[in-house]
Amino acid sequence: MIVLLPPSETKRVGGDAPALKLAQLCSPELNPIRKQLIAELVDLAADPEASRLALGISAAQGAEIERNATLRTAPTLPAIHRYTGVLYDALDFGSLRPAEATRGRARLAVGSALFGLLRADDAIPAYRLSASSTLPGRPGLATRWRPVLEPVLAELSSRELIVDLRSGAYAGLGRVSGAVRVDVVTEQPDGRRTVVTHFNKAHKGRLARVLAAARTEPDDAASVATLACRAGMRVERKSNELTIVVGN
Repeated sequence: MIVLLPPSETKRVGGDAPALKLAQLCSPELNPIRKQLIAELVDLAADPEASRLALGISAAQGAEIERNATLRTAPTLPAIHRYTGVLYDALDFGSLRPAEATRGRARLAVGSALFGLLRADDAIPAYRLSASSTLPGRPGLATRWRPVLEPVLAELSSRELIVDLRSGAYAGLGRVSGAVRVDVVTEQPDGRRTVVTHFNKAHKGRLARVLAAARTEPDDAASVATLACRAGMRVERKSNELTIVVGN
């Protein structure tokens, strides 16, 4: 089973491992576009105003541009520790027991706008690039990633169940046929259901933790739903689509 997480805009800075080595990342067939995007971001960082426009950041976020400028030389961290925010707080990978963490490293992956696909232990620097970014003079990232990322994901899904927890923009970088898709809705007292971003991220993080640590290996949507229910989640299933329902 592969649990495919979205990245986060917020990232832990610094690192205790050497600079990025593309040859050591998973799915080396993605390295040509990874190398190209890194070069474009490094070059773009020389023009702060163009960087702000392309990356959708404010003048107060100059540190994000500086991180892009040093992508080739900055220290790295494993991807599972690089990303922060609501989902990763709920996953709380660092608190897993040793056996659970070992299973988690084998199961957890991240869909990235810069790297395409990362496994938990892939060492990466801090960076800024989101799925909605468009680099100057270049097509959108979905247009660039799909032809190379979708075959990689298809090959993975032919061997293992993929539980896709990515948000829509990141799922658009590389679609996965047959994946288990998960939505989170908040149910109001009158029965109305809404999507609240905070709850969506938090409960996907909780589910990722359950799946990462599980002793059993789910092989279909029903077994994923069973594990979630055992962990106290309210889950509805329709084929390969799971909905986590959260009370308000």
